[in-house]
Formats: sequence, C-alpha cells, structure tokens
Amino acid sequence: MSKIAPISGFPELLPAEQVAFNHALNIISSTYQSFGFIPLDTPAVERVDTLLAKGAEEKEIYGLRRIQAEDEGAKELALRFDLTVPLARYVAQHYGQLNFPFRRYHIGPVWRGERPQKGRYRQFYQADIDVIGDGTLDLYHDAELPAIIYQIFTKLELGKFTIRLNNRKVLQGFMAQQGVEGTENIAAAMRVIDDLEKMPREKVLAQLSTLMSADNADHTLNFFAQSHDNQAWLTELEKIAENDVFKQGVAELQAVVGALYTLGVPDDAFKVDPAIARGLGYYTGTIYETVLHDYPELGSVCSGGRYDNLAEKFTNKPLPGVGISIGISRLLLPLLEADKVPLHGATMAKVLVTVQEREALPAYFELATILREAGIATEMFLEPKKLPKQLKYADKKGFQYIIFANADELAAGNVQLKNLHTGEQQEIAKADLVESLK
Repeated sequence: MSKIAPISGFPELLPAEQVAFNHALNIISSTYQSFGFIPLDTPAVERVDTLLAKGAEEKEIYGLRRIQAEDEGAKELALRFDLTVPLARYVAQHYGQLNFPFRRYHIGPVWRGERPQKGRYRQFYQADIDVIGDGTLDLYHDAELPAIIYQIFTKLELGKFTIRLNNRKVLQGFMAQQGVEGTENIAAAMRVIDDLEKMPREKVLAQLSTLMSADNADHTLNFFAQSHDNQAWLTELEKIAENDVFKQGVAELQAVVGALYTLGVPDDAFKVDPAIARGLGYYTGTIYETVLHDYPELGSVCSGGRYDNLAEKFTNKPLPGVGISIGISRLLLPLLEADKVPLHGATMAKVLVTVQEREALPAYFELATILREAGIATEMFLEPKKLPKQLKYADKKGFQYIIFANADELAAGNVQLKNLHTGEQQEIAKADLVESLK
C-alpha cells in the first residue's frame, strides 16, 4: 500500500473550502465579464524558450517529461509559471484573428519552483485581466483595471484594502536625478526600493550607496518615508520632477488618478505610493499592488501594470498592454486555513430531496427534475437510509432546504419544505414548490 502524504507546495482543499474558493472565483469571473472581458485559456504547457523570453529564471520553471521514455522533445516543454507570458505568445500567434483592443481574462493554475512557505506555493491559481492594444493603448485602461479590482475586493468582503499605485517612469526619473547612471543601475536601484518594507533601513541604505552618493541615498530613503494623501503626493512629485522621464511618469500618474475618481473609486480605496516598483522588468509605466489591512502578512495579493510591448520577443508588431492579476491562492488559502473566510457548506446545491419510501422513487425523481429545470440546484438522496440519517447528512453538508414527503402526501400533490437555516417548515403544493423556493 503506497504512503499517503501531502506534497509540499501543492495545496488541496476540503469540500466546504473548495465551495468557498469557487464562490470567490465566480465573483471574480462575473465582474470581469461585466466589464466586457472574454474568457481565455491557454495550455498549461509552453515551450521553454517561450517562457524564458521575458526574463524568467530557469530554476523556477518545471520541465515536462515522460517517466518511462527518453523523450528528447519533452526537454523543450515546461509548465507555465504565469498567465501573462502565454498571453503574449497567444496574441502574437493569433494577431490576424483578434479584435483590438483585445480584452481577455484568464483564471487558472500556474506552477513555480519556489520554496514552499505560508502564502507561497508551487502550484497556485491566478486570475488575470489584460488589455492589449495594436500600436497604441489609451491610458484610460490603466485606470479601468484598478476600478474593476475595487469592485471585486468589495464583493469578496475581506475587510478594508488599499490599491497602491505608482508609475515606473517616476522611479526611473527620480533615480536619474539622484545621480544613478545607466539603465541597469537604475533598475537595480528600483529593486532596492521595492524591498524597502522587507529589509532594515541600514541594509537598504548600504545597497543604495553603491549606486549613488551616501547623501543622495539618505535623501532617497527620507523621501520615500514621507506620508502624504494622494493629491499631496501628486503635487510633490510634480514639483521635484526635472527630467523628461520623471515628468512623463507624473503626468501619466495624474491622469490615472483622475480617471479613478471618474470611475467611482473612493479616495480611501487607493493610494499613490512612489515606493512601489514591481520586480518584473517588463513593466514600463503604471504599476499596482493591493494589500489587505487586516492581513498585512499576505503582502500584495493583486498586482500588475503597463507594459509597452510584452510580445516583442514573438512579433515585430508593437502590442502595448496593461494587466492586473489576483493571486487567488495567495489571497484565500491562508485565510481559509485560519478560518477567516466564511464557509457556507460543502455543497453546490441549495436543496436536498429526501426519499422516505423507496417504492415512490419515481415521484421523488420528478420533484428533483422539476427544480433543476427551473434552475434550482438540487441533490437527491439515493442511498437506502432512514430519514433521520438523511437529515443529518443534509445538516452536515450545509443544504439550505430539504424536501420530504411520504406516499400519501405525494399522492395528494403536497410535500414538506424545511428551511434548515431558520428551522421553518411548511406543507406546500408541488405546483407551488418552484415559486416558493425562488
């Protein structure tokens, strides 16, 4: 008999947890669709050179091979580590068949060779939305995405949250003004700033001092330590911007903030934060990170940004885009484990039809069929067990309603309907059952 043991970094859920997880997925997908995004799925497997085209580290990618065969071709295949790079390949491959701006959402698992720890997994779900333009893409899209996230996180009811907002050109221009020279050094300085919340000030200062003068490094940390409201930050950034890159970044940030207000996102739901940088190198403009106030240990659970041409490795056509991704596993799994997410039962059905007398099975089947055809998810208890055990099953699984009736009641066209949440029970005509439940 083989040993049963969990595999580290590959989580699985119990039924009630999976129902809660899927409930969140439904909220996310329905909100994406309400903004006109279409669903898309790509294969879990991509070519290795495709995955490496945007700077992914080889050690994080799981290769694909068959166990019993030396398959040389399999060495060229690997599991996707995110949903964005496959999107870039997809858009380049199907360019002539797509309508632009191309708006898609993708919810699915990805695989990454990370060291498993709380909130980080080797297999995890992401829920991405991206808008890809053909040659150009209006900045208004950069504001629409966090407005969508605001709606989703409000519906998820996980407490207060903040969408942190910046523009990488702001950071690039600022670093240039502090004397950092060269694209690689500026990128290195931005990565240091991105770790401000994870490292002691002295360590950050020491790293910055290798890229700029000690005085400028100290000034940089003091600058990012400031606390302002959104409008004050925009005013401050506009006042100190001297080079063209910095000025352009501030102008784009101002435009996005203005559009967020127009889209109905309240001022306390987002925060201009010049210190966020996003580690991935393909971001070129607007960037986002989302944190939950009650669970700061989770870090950013939703992030993304603008990229000038994510598909440049696959096509010579300029395809600018902007995207944002909810790390569903990172967001929900630790909260489920800590009992912070309400569980509403281990069933997708609202109604259980019980069977009191097995010779009347056709009548019970008819009841269940009527409800299902009316769009009411219904399960029927088919095991030959007494009614008390059926009621216990219904209670443990979390049904909202149960239906039971003996042969005489069925013959009279009546059933008993009980609300397990309130305990209320009533006799009801079979003809009125659908209307009562709806």
